[in-house]
This record gives sequence, C-alpha cells and structure tokens, in this order.
Amino acid sequence: MTWLTELLADYGDDIVEALAETGYMMIVSLAAAVIIGLPLGMLVFLTQRGGIAENRPVWTIANLYINIVRSFPFLLLVVFLIPFTRAVMGTSFGTEASTLPLCFVAVAIYARLVEQILREIPPGISRVAVSMGATLPQAVWRILLPEARSGLVYALTSAAISLLSYSTVLGVVGGGGIGDFAMRYGYQEYNDALMYITIAIIVVCVLAIQAVGHRASERLDHR
Repeated sequence: MTWLTELLADYGDDIVEALAETGYMMIVSLAAAVIIGLPLGMLVFLTQRGGIAENRPVWTIANLYINIVRSFPFLLLVVFLIPFTRAVMGTSFGTEASTLPLCFVAVAIYARLVEQILREIPPGISRVAVSMGATLPQAVWRILLPEARSGLVYALTSAAISLLSYSTVLGVVGGGGIGDFAMRYGYQEYNDALMYITIAIIVVCVLAIQAVGHRASERLDHR
C-alpha cells in the first residue's frame, strides 16, 4: 500500500479542500431545497386541479418552473445562467458562484419529489379537516406535513445524492469540488490510481448519505 500512502501524502490536502468545497455546495443547495423547494412542492400540490386550494394560474407558473429547470441538461443550465450568476454574485467562477445554478436545480428536484410524496397521502384526510373548519395552514402543518415527514426526509436524501452527482460537473466552470479534483489531477494528468481513489470517496459519500437518510426516515415513520 506504499503507493496509496504516497498519493495521500502528495494530494491529501487537495482532497480535503475539494471535499470542503463539495460540502459547501451540498449544504447551500440542500438549504435552498428545504427553504424554497418544500413550499414550492406543497404549492403545486395544493393548487392543482381538485386540490384543496385549487388555483390554476399559480399552479401553472410553479409547475412550469419545475418542468423547465428539470428538463435542462445541467451543464447547459450552468452556462445559460452565467450572466445571471455574474449579476448576482459579481462573478461566474468559484465555488460560491457555481453553487447558485445548483440551488436552482435543488429547488426544482425537491419540489417535484415533495409533490409526489404528498400525492401518496389519502386525499380525504386533508379534505375532511378543511370541511371540519381547519384553515389551510392548519391542514398543512397538522395533517399533511406530519403524514408526509418520513417520505420528505427520504426524498431529501434522494435529492442530496443527485446534487452530489451534479456538483461534480461544476468543475467545468471553475466551481471546484471533488469531481473537479478527479478530472484535473486524475484524468487530465493520467493518474488513474488517484482518479479511482477519488471515485471511491464519492461512492462512500453517497453510501453515507443514503444510510443516514434511510435511518432518519425510518425513525420518523410511525405507521
């Protein structure tokens, strides 16, 4: 294992830095998914045809955003958003700037997953609550979210794994991260061993996210 020790000695600090950059991307984009994507997904569910707060114009706009963002190949979306990223962040390069398009994708992905999770709840539950005098916020906070919380956590886990995959693409526009490290120091320098080690690290990260998300989802599932 001498070769492994030498690789870690030569590139250990760079790997740690790359993991930190990926961690930053993941934390910010997942925060955007929860803060914006969760309400957006609920809005699509509530305002759909036959929903307890049916509103076709609102549903059309929200659903259109989700469909458009999710239909874009991620790399093309990053390039398409460069002028907007530069206007908002002052630059289109670097980890912080590159995280912005990842947030757009995170919101769209999680919003659609939230809608799908809420559709699995028997529709009569929320309708009965509203018919008995519960307000819309009460129906959401006391019925829909408690019923869906296990699925929402599992959906967030799936979104996190997808975002980890997307984050590896951001190195193309100077975003850094573990994927960019694998390309620059592994593939482009023909260092296959280093590239395989980096891929193994990514796989371990995915397995860890999956394990934590699955355990949290099971704990919240009281059915």
